[in-house]
Amino acid sequence: MRLLPVQSYFWKVLSTIGVVSVGFMLIVLSTIAYYMVVPLGQRATDDLASIIAHAAETYSATDQSARESFAQKMWLKHNLVVTGTAEQLPESTSLLPYLFLLEGSLRRQLGQEVRLKTSIDTDGEDWYWADIPTTDGLLRFGFSRSRIGVKPSVAFFVLLTTGLFLTIVTAALLTRRLTVTIERLYRAARLIGKGQWPEPVPEEGPEELVVLAREFNRMNLQVRELLANRTTLLAGISHDLRTPLTQIQLALAMLPDDGGDPQMMDRIRRYLGSVDRLIGQALEVSLELDRHEKELVNIADVLDPVVDAARQGSQIVEWSTQKPCSFMLNPLALQRIFSNLMENAVRYGNGHPITINCSCDRESLTLQVQDRGLGIPVEHREAVFQPFFRLEKSRSSKTGGSGLGLAIVRQLANSNGWTVRLHGRVQGGTCAELVIPIDEHAPRHVPWPQTVDQARDAEKSPVPR
Repeated sequence: MRLLPVQSYFWKVLSTIGVVSVGFMLIVLSTIAYYMVVPLGQRATDDLASIIAHAAETYSATDQSARESFAQKMWLKHNLVVTGTAEQLPESTSLLPYLFLLEGSLRRQLGQEVRLKTSIDTDGEDWYWADIPTTDGLLRFGFSRSRIGVKPSVAFFVLLTTGLFLTIVTAALLTRRLTVTIERLYRAARLIGKGQWPEPVPEEGPEELVVLAREFNRMNLQVRELLANRTTLLAGISHDLRTPLTQIQLALAMLPDDGGDPQMMDRIRRYLGSVDRLIGQALEVSLELDRHEKELVNIADVLDPVVDAARQGSQIVEWSTQKPCSFMLNPLALQRIFSNLMENAVRYGNGHPITINCSCDRESLTLQVQDRGLGIPVEHREAVFQPFFRLEKSRSSKTGGSGLGLAIVRQLANSNGWTVRLHGRVQGGTCAELVIPIDEHAPRHVPWPQTVDQARDAEKSPVPR
């Protein structure tokens, strides 16, 4: 489950309910112990202390010949052993509340402090002894741990464990029921943020969440329709604009002697060509944003043509890979993103060599395009991804592009669930980084050089993942 961190809504609600429930359970147990268990224990220890005090007086007043019979009666009737104090015993260190209450009762009955002592019989059972002063000296009364009967620590542990288990299970079920719709909305919203279209969120649960899910699904549908209409609109605009552009170009071609001004006509043709390219580029990007076809491609097959084209323009490109591989991805989107990044690196690299690094592991494919130009200020590294934003404000084609290159890169990356970032370089210049996460359900990368057919065959064979 993705929402495992403590900051998730599920865990916050679960922890809140759990803490309140456990706190309430502890209060209940403490109240029961203070107002019921402790008074009952106090009453029981008072009775035992009275029996011991009375038995000590009776034992002292009994003839020597009848004392053994009296001790037997005490054992049979009260499970108390009466004996002398010849053997030295250590004081009890037990934390059993009953023993503390008994010491207090004996102190009240006898008017002096009596410390309980302890021993262990041959069966391994604990015995507790109280030395009671009489006219004949100290008389020792003993009783076994089993005589007390109650086991408060065990009872408390059982109650606390059972309560915690029931509290956690109940809180988890209740929290899950309340947050399942929110988690679905969370995952669906993340997919939309990445440019993907999730399935409609089930409209179930409390009324408020049902309404929220229904409105979210309607918003999702409206956004999809809006983007579909955008593509249709751009296609229509492209067609409508290209028709008069073509007519203008044809009319210019039919003018005799280039209209009397060849230089002016040449500029007009270049301007018309630039407008035509912008229209075509906008239409192509809109179509690519709607495509999410993936296929197994050799990354080198996508990058090499772009690198070769840059090198033909006398640009030095250092092309290196740490672990060449093949992946399941959208090759058209990758090629367009890499082409735009390379175009920016060539334009703003001041003629210095461009370095391309490509590395892959079990989690992602990372592609870096590094130039040695003037770089981009930190405060503008996100702004340059906005459409038509340019660091150079003159809008001159001689000093920069149209301002759409990086905007196209960001939109294509988001629509495919990829991440693109700009970093500064210590040596100067900019590092444009594209990170493509590996789809857990897609075939894993395989080393190249291999053909795509060989890579597909390799994916069919069992390979450790």
